[in-house]
Amino acid sequence: MRCPFCANDDTQVKDSRPTEDSTSIRRRRQCSSCGARFTTFERVQLREVTIIKSGAKGEERREPFDRSKLENSLALACRKRAVSQERIDQLISGIQRQVETAGEPEVSSARIGEMVMEGLKQIDSVAYIRFASVYRDFSEARDFEEFASTVQDAGRD
Repeated sequence: MRCPFCANDDTQVKDSRPTEDSTSIRRRRQCSSCGARFTTFERVQLREVTIIKSGAKGEERREPFDRSKLENSLALACRKRAVSQERIDQLISGIQRQVETAGEPEVSSARIGEMVMEGLKQIDSVAYIRFASVYRDFSEARDFEEFASTVQDAGRD
């Protein structure tokens, strides 16, 4: 593992332990050159999955599944909300596991967006609406009102 401080390739693992949800291993490392300490996370990747993204004019783009993009989207949706990082990581790991174990080499970005919305709906209604506003491309305040009313109606059931 390359040191993020001096780019030296020789680092030593000082401590390893599973994360709380047991989906990854947390490793404390130390650089043998500059002595800096840093943390890495190791996750199991079952298979390479390609995401199909729909673009303008019906064009499709394909790119590898990138967990960090999902992390960034959820971090924005949950910003300043009482949602723990651990809960966000559990949601992301669950979605990643579903995508990798589905047996399909390609998954649409729309399907992943729906998985995120299903998860956020259970966690935090404001984060759910925030994510939906970007995912469903709300353009007017009325779009928020209509969507928020469906969230409120679902909460009354």
